Formats: sequence, C-alpha cells, structure tokens
Amino acid sequence: MVIVELATGQELTVAISPVENKDFRQITKKRYSFDWKMERGVADMFKLTIANRSDILGLVSVMDFPVELRLQIRLICASKENIGQGKQYAGIVGCLIAFVGNLALKRFSGLACISLLPKTELRVHYKREYGMVDGGPQLYLDGARLQALVNKYLP
Repeated sequence: MVIVELATGQELTVAISPVENKDFRQITKKRYSFDWKMERGVADMFKLTIANRSDILGLVSVMDFPVELRLQIRLICASKENIGQGKQYAGIVGCLIAFVGNLALKRFSGLACISLLPKTELRVHYKREYGMVDGGPQLYLDGARLQALVNKYLP
C-alpha cells in the first residue's frame, strides 16, 4: 500500500495498524477534525503511518455489523496538512477505505459490504473518487466495486 508525496511524486509505503492508547497524545481534534477519544470502546480504530515512522497521517473507526455482512466506517480523515489543494500526500483516505474493504472481504467473503454516512459536501467526492453508491443516507461499496477499490490501493 502506498501514498504519493505530491512535491516529489515519490511513492511511500504505508502501514495501517490499530490505534494504541499512547497514540492519543498526538491525536488532537485540531489536527484530525474529530474528537477521536469518543470512538474508544465504540468502534475499532486504525491509523495510517508511513512505514517505520510514527507520525499518524490518517485515521478510521469501524463498526462491525456481522448480520448484515457489513463494516461501517464511522469516522475517517487525513491529518489537516493532507486535506485540500495544498496537501503533502495523496492517497491516504483511499488506502484507509481499501483497508476497511479488505477487512470486510476477509470476514464476509464475496458478500462483503462497507458503508459510510458522509458529510453532505463529501458525498459527491466519495462517489466520484472511490466509486461509492447511494444507499439512502449512506454510501456503500460491495461486490465488484468493492473488489476494484481494494485492488487499486492494495495491489
């Protein structure tokens, strides 16, 4: 899994791992948009870092709905310096979504689904950038679309 440093075009290998208690020292609402401490005990939380580095570039929290064969992304974000026109790295959120998709495929095989409830202004972005489909208030990926996204970010 890689992200791209936009200034140089260099691809950097990233790692996604569970958030640990010690990580909350650097996870602030100012840098990561949400109060991530509220997710503890509610959802599984994962962090994206450049391999062998400790700076967290992105976060995702995930809830498991096994009866529905679905994982729901509760919160997802890139760090503030990696949002918008002047961002340092590209591909952070795509890698996180693909990671959740891969988890869903491992748990639920070909019937897997992932979903999220986007902010209104991000709805079109998620559909255009990641191929997500309207499912009422939520967007989702399943079947061939889910597999294609996983294949794109996790070659």
